[in-house]
Amino acid sequence: MIRVKLTLAYEGTDYCGWQMQKNCPTVQQTLQEALARICSHDVRVHGAGRTDAGVHSLGQVAHFDAPGEKAGLPWLRALNSLLPSSVRVVGCEEMPRDFHARFSARIKHYSYTLWTGQLFVYPQRRRFVWNVGKLDHELMRRAAVHLCGRHDFSSFMNKGTKIINTTRCIQSIEFKSGHFLQETVVHIRSDGFLKQMARNIIGALVQAGKEKLDPEDIKKILAQKNRILAPGTAPARGLCLERVEY
Repeated sequence: MIRVKLTLAYEGTDYCGWQMQKNCPTVQQTLQEALARICSHDVRVHGAGRTDAGVHSLGQVAHFDAPGEKAGLPWLRALNSLLPSSVRVVGCEEMPRDFHARFSARIKHYSYTLWTGQLFVYPQRRRFVWNVGKLDHELMRRAAVHLCGRHDFSSFMNKGTKIINTTRCIQSIEFKSGHFLQETVVHIRSDGFLKQMARNIIGALVQAGKEKLDPEDIKKILAQKNRILAPGTAPARGLCLERVEY
């Protein structure tokens, strides 16, 4: 058997997230169906992370095992000929057998795009941004400082996944201009993310940027270790998994 690593880009709008689900299209299922046609048998794909319904990717990583006689197959071309246009393999390479898309990952990069225009969102961007209006970026940066570092992020985790260790380390949160003047892109780099943690962080930062949350209150929210004091969850459409480091 050979182990193959894939790097994937997808528009998540029409998918119920990455992970397989009954009676609901997912990216994992779509990829596995394409691989089954190539390999003539079921193939299990393992992803670096379970992106939510509506979340996009430029750099999701996955791996699968295939028979040795498939070594050297042009996987990228073969898969893209079978996949829908909303999913694309953008990188492919054979890896050592001990490589694992999820467990070998060290750092994940997410971005979230905020639309800060006052009147409307351009039609081309409506599936990829959260329209929040005017924001005070300095207040957002002050709030972000309290999120960086190693913390228990229970207060930024939504229910739905059983997990024991809720401690994660955020290396950086950066604010950059988007492709349009009305866009602000928040980049979050961490050793891992809890369920909807990135979207909950964005929800808090937006509240700070609208002067509805004091940046110092982030420390209180973290200390609470539950969602009682935390602001709401940002919509999925603005979130994108940019890259996974190994």
